[in-house]
Amino acid sequence: MPLFDTHNTWAFVFGLMGNVISFAVFLSPVPTFYRVWKKKTTEGFQSLPYVMALFSATLWLYYATQKKDVFLLVTINSFGCFIETIYISIFLAFAPKKARMLTVKLLLLMNFGGFCLILLLCQFLAKGTTRAKIIGGICVGFSVCVFAAPLSIIRTVIKTRSVEYMPFSLSLTLTISAVVWLLYGLALKDIYVAFPNVIGFALGALQMILYVVYKYCKTPPHLGEKEVEAAKLPEVTLDMLKLGTVSSPEPIAAVRQANKCTCGNDRRAEIEDGQK
Repeated sequence: MPLFDTHNTWAFVFGLMGNVISFAVFLSPVPTFYRVWKKKTTEGFQSLPYVMALFSATLWLYYATQKKDVFLLVTINSFGCFIETIYISIFLAFAPKKARMLTVKLLLLMNFGGFCLILLLCQFLAKGTTRAKIIGGICVGFSVCVFAAPLSIIRTVIKTRSVEYMPFSLSLTLTISAVVWLLYGLALKDIYVAFPNVIGFALGALQMILYVVYKYCKTPPHLGEKEVEAAKLPEVTLDMLKLGTVSSPEPIAAVRQANKCTCGNDRRAEIEDGQK
């Protein structure tokens, strides 16, 4: 059996495009972990996204072994397992003790215990197409949970009216990736590959809409703070005048002496002239 199924041309094209895009997505945390390695600290980063990504790639790799003509699904998830393992290893090397212990517990519970349990149950209790359907359903359920993770970011954007924590380039890349893998699943007539990417596309499109709304269509913020600052200016000026009065009293006194009113002397002179 050939490695690449070229009989289904559209599946091959979309699978190849999906590999390229997902390859770039898997490599996107490289600058983060390079900074971690350089500074020898994780700087508060969390390991949960990388543990979940490793678990997801492992599940999809197991599902691909139960199907035919899905070599492109094998390649990208094999690379995902490899690169996520490197990320987690770097995190464990430089994370504080508390974060390191939490990561180890997650790995034992999810990637070792959870996957081994799924593997044993599917291998001994299911056979043939039934096994593939069970594994596919588990992959779909977990993928929906992963795609639902950005909902917290969407909530933050709406609450703060700021897109600081939602980079447009990443949202666009993930949306394109979901579309390509959706088309790949449709070309293979594989609902387990196609369905979770429908949700991924919908959430990605929602993120980009929110980005446009809150980036380009919002009113200038913090107008009240500017008014408060303007109201404080006379008070600051008054304090400066007081400081000048205390530090140099003689010039102020001289000005007061020069501006002293002499209207009383002028009136007295007029009365004396009238009497004369």
